[in-house]
Amino acid sequence: MMFNSTKMMFGSVLFVSTLITLSSMNWLGMWMGLEINLMSFIPLISKIKNKKSSQAMMIYFLTQSIGSILLLFSVLINSLMFMLSFNVMELSKILIMISIMIKVGAAPFHLWFPEMMANLNWMDCLLLMTWQKIAPLAVLNNVIPNNWFLYLAAAFSSIIGGVGGLNQTSLRKILAYSSINHLAWMMMFMSMNNSWYKYMIIYMMLIIMVCLFLHMKNAYFINQLMTSVDSVAEKFACSMLFLSLGGLPPFLGFLPKWMVIQSLIHSNLYFILLIMMLSSLLTLFYYLRIMTSYMLFYSSMNKYIYFNKMNNYLMYLFIMINLMLPMFLTMGIF
Repeated sequence: MMFNSTKMMFGSVLFVSTLITLSSMNWLGMWMGLEINLMSFIPLISKIKNKKSSQAMMIYFLTQSIGSILLLFSVLINSLMFMLSFNVMELSKILIMISIMIKVGAAPFHLWFPEMMANLNWMDCLLLMTWQKIAPLAVLNNVIPNNWFLYLAAAFSSIIGGVGGLNQTSLRKILAYSSINHLAWMMMFMSMNNSWYKYMIIYMMLIIMVCLFLHMKNAYFINQLMTSVDSVAEKFACSMLFLSLGGLPPFLGFLPKWMVIQSLIHSNLYFILLIMMLSSLLTLFYYLRIMTSYMLFYSSMNKYIYFNKMNNYLMYLFIMINLMLPMFLTMGIF
């Protein structure tokens, strides 16, 4: 069964562990919440007699364990050196940021993230790209503000996220590199002010719609979209989702990037802004490459093959969210 009692239990523990991390007032409490989060997510992605899910479980367990060990080590070293009156605050902050970057899959510690995404189904990918990033980013928010190492990591992640998806045909790997690019924008927004959660909320809305669309179409590679997306309305809705995820105005995905651009301009970080905007154009390029696969493809073979038709109301909801919601958000409601 898809929704059995075991998965409901581990899903509840996953939810509670994130709340533990968000509400903790000390480093050990945050570390404990991250560990519970790790041990509750692994059973959720486990599939019986499935080699890919077993490989994904091992990748996730090893990388998250390395990040947790480094986080605990840096926190203990900081406490010990503070007792001995040594000032190692800057070093401990860098070590904590490295541990969090390992956990969220930011560059240059990103290699595990696309490989793990390629071994999961769309619902597990959705959890990995959205909910599993909330707790580590909340921990990272307690380390900064305004650290040069975070600027360097964000610039590097934006470049890797833009270049890495250019030569991919797997939709899961493309979304993984796109997630790395969006993570760079979130980290830069985090260094400017504490409104990074706005970017996270909008990104979660977009990635939920994209993963739900691809899950209903059972599409995991670009060439599968050629035949599975058959009607004009579905092509229009899918194109809007990808363009919005790429950050093209006037769609919903442009609003959080607009906020980050304004913050970077006010902080006079023009060089980093140029790097991130150029890398965002690269992500938009491989989204356009996905769109051309089904927008320019037509065959009478579609008439003889049954596909899972999307609910029209759901498709109209996707279109309304991407077109109408930016108008309300720019009016100051958000």
